[in-house]
Amino acid sequence: NPGASVTLNCEVEHPSAGWRFYWYKTVPDLSHNSYIYELLPGNSRGTEQDSYIVHGQTHTAGYVCRAGRGDPVFYTENSEPKFVWSGDVHPAASLTVNPDRVQHFTSDSVSLSCEGNSTEWRVKRFPEHGYMSDCSDWRRMTGSTCNMRLYWYGNAVYWCESGSGEFSNAVNITVQNDYSGIILVSPVHPVTEGESVSLGCRSWTGTKLSSVFFYHNDKLIQNDTRQELTISAVSKSDEGFYKFAVMEPKSSSSPVLLIVLLLCGIVLIILLLLCCCRKSTGETLIIKQSLISSDVM
Repeated sequence: NPGASVTLNCEVEHPSAGWRFYWYKTVPDLSHNSYIYELLPGNSRGTEQDSYIVHGQTHTAGYVCRAGRGDPVFYTENSEPKFVWSGDVHPAASLTVNPDRVQHFTSDSVSLSCEGNSTEWRVKRFPEHGYMSDCSDWRRMTGSTCNMRLYWYGNAVYWCESGSGEFSNAVNITVQNDYSGIILVSPVHPVTEGESVSLGCRSWTGTKLSSVFFYHNDKLIQNDTRQELTISAVSKSDEGFYKFAVMEPKSSSSPVLLIVLLLCGIVLIILLLLCCCRKSTGETLIIKQSLISSDVM
């Protein structure tokens, strides 16, 4: 929550006495596609405490720590940047996803756009399995927008960073295989109380779905032919996990069954014809052999 205090903890691989800890705030360095680390207040000589409290954080920020000991001081490597994401509904920077939904098909094209009080932006990506990277590593930034095809990428968290040190809130994007058929359409950003929100189901082929079952925390809340669930004024009780299931009509399986039965019938007829041909051929051979034997005698 904006204004909350956050405790950071730092660990060394082989803990022992004598280590002093240094705490840094990350500042995006867009020219070198990296971060600049600025010492947090009161850290010029380090501290014996392996924890550090950030008081009253209002915006998203990244932090790094390292340890040192001895005279002259021997320093460890820097830790990986860790981000404390602010729940501020009006952040200093914003990330817009188009189309605005969490789930996408692998064949979808998605644009990620950054907005805020800066002229320089980059879009960062942290995949479910892998390393943090920049849009320029997999696609080109066009102004403040990163356009990409999801075919090559899996589930990941995305956010915007500016040259002046602004961070947007992070959003999740998940990728569903085209052949799986359907996805849940839900907005990428959280919804505040009192606002309206619509959740929908979308098929890859674009065909209309029938008998759609919507669930909230595994409880059935809507069951009809509508492909959309609308909550006119969101309240705290609407928080939770949503999913849907689709029941195909029984008649849809009839043509498939008829085709299977027809194919089985054709195969059976072919087998019967082959058996009849083999039998006829065998009788002909026996007759010929009998005729030859009688001529010789």
